Amino acid sequence: MSDGKSQITRAEVDAFLAQFALPDGGNLISRDMVRALRVEDGRITFIIEAETPQAARALEGFRAALQQALEAQAGVTAVSIALTAPTQAPQQAPHSAKPAPDGPPSLKIGGHAKPQSEPMNPKGVARIIAIGSGKGGVGKSTLSSNLAVALSRQGRKVGLLDADIYGPSQPRMMGLTKRPASPDGKTILPLHNHGVTFMSIGLMLPEEKAVVWRGPMLMGALQQMMTQVDWGELDVLLVDLPPGTGDVAMTLCQRSKLTGAIVVSTPQDVALLDARKALDMFATLKTPVLGLVENMSGFVCPECGHEAHIFGQGGVAAEAEKMGVPFLGALPISLETRLAGDAGTPIAASEGAAAEAYAQLAARLVAGGMA
Repeated sequence: MSDGKSQITRAEVDAFLAQFALPDGGNLISRDMVRALRVEDGRITFIIEAETPQAARALEGFRAALQQALEAQAGVTAVSIALTAPTQAPQQAPHSAKPAPDGPPSLKIGGHAKPQSEPMNPKGVARIIAIGSGKGGVGKSTLSSNLAVALSRQGRKVGLLDADIYGPSQPRMMGLTKRPASPDGKTILPLHNHGVTFMSIGLMLPEEKAVVWRGPMLMGALQQMMTQVDWGELDVLLVDLPPGTGDVAMTLCQRSKLTGAIVVSTPQDVALLDARKALDMFATLKTPVLGLVENMSGFVCPECGHEAHIFGQGGVAAEAEKMGVPFLGALPISLETRLAGDAGTPIAASEGAAAEAYAQLAARLVAGGMA
C-alpha cells in the first residue's frame, strides 16, 4: 500500500507491468493483454485478456501475485485486476472438415499498436497517398472514393483504405457491406468493387455501432489495416484520413513512407482556416503535400444552367499559390454526386461533367507520377 509518497502515475504502472514476466514468456504489455487500464488517485484497475478461457484460468495465480506486487508499490491505494478471454466458437469434431477459408476473421481489430522496425507500408504497394482535411464536411470521403474509381478507370491498380475510424462512410459509398474474410485469423482479405481494392473498419462492425476508442486503439487499428490486409500489387493506395490533425493522421505520417498528401477544402474562408492547419500538420510531420483540391466549387442548376458559387470561388487556388503548393483542381457540387455516393456507385464510375472532373484530377496525378 501507499507509504505516503506521491501517487503512482500511468507511466509508472505501464513500466511495472512491462517488467512483470508472464509464466510462458513476455509480459502483459509486449503481448497486448491489458485492457481498460485506469490509474486515478492511487487506484489501479485493469483487465487481463487471455487468448482462451483455459488460458485465463491458468493465469489466476499470476493475477493474484501481480495484484499483491502492485499493492506494495509506493503511491498505490488500491488495485483491482480482472481476468477475461474472448468467447470461443464451438469446438469442431476431430475429424470434421476444416472451416472454410472465406469465414469471418477471428482476429480483433483495435488492439494497441505493435512495435515495428520497418515502415508499415504494405508489400506490393508502390505509392501511398493520404487524403486529409482540416475539418469535416468538406467532402473528403466523397473525393477519396471517386478519385479511387477515376484512377482505376485510368488503368491504375488502386486500393482505398477508409482510415476515418470514427466515421467510416466509405463502405456505403463503395457499395460494400460484406465482412472481409480471413483464412488464418491474421491476414485480412480485402473486398473489391468498381475496380478498387477496399478495406474499412466499417466492414468489421455493425453500421450503427460507435467506435469508442482512445488513441492507442486507433493506432493499432490503422497498423492492422495497413499491414495485415492482403492488398496485393497496387500502383497506389489512397488513405481516407479522419478530419483534423489527430492520432490516425500522425501515426500514418510517422510510421509509413508516404508518397504525399492531398488536402481537400471548400472555398470559403472558414474552411480554409482549417485547411491551413492540415497543411501545417503535414509540414510538421515532413509529409510532402502533393496539392490542394477545391471541393464544392460551383453548382450548375439542372433547370436553367446557371452556375452558382454557394461556398465562394477560387479560395483554394489562391491559398495554394500563397502557400507554394500545387492546385490540383476544382470539383463541382452536384445532386448526382450525392445520390451516386448514397447508392454505392461513385459518380466517377459513370459519364458526365462530374465524372469528367474526377477523371481530370486522376489524369493529373498519373501524369505527375504521383499515382
